[in-house]
Amino acid sequence: MFFEKKTTIFKKKDRETWQNIRDLLKAEGFRGVRASHYFADSLCPCGCGSKLDPRDYGVKGKIDRDIYFVDVRKDDADKAIAVLQAHGIETASGEDAAEPQRED
Repeated sequence: MFFEKKTTIFKKKDRETWQNIRDLLKAEGFRGVRASHYFADSLCPCGCGSKLDPRDYGVKGKIDRDIYFVDVRKDDADKAIAVLQAHGIETASGEDAAEPQRED
């Protein structure tokens, strides 16, 4: 269970969709789902004031620059994608998101 191969089914800068996917997969009973995020801003401020990014002081406040992703077990990838598409949610997005291998 801990060392099972995983497939990325969603990877995008979209927190709302990520939360919907996470909640939907939990409700459907999928096990071994990894839903997380990481900071991926290519332009980071540096120096003594690096905690204060001037781009965060706009009308809408702090900007969310995280990349959100959802990984599922490789065996469950096709089923998870089918569940998401049935609910009208777009799956794998972004450069690194891998579509599961389908055997035809």
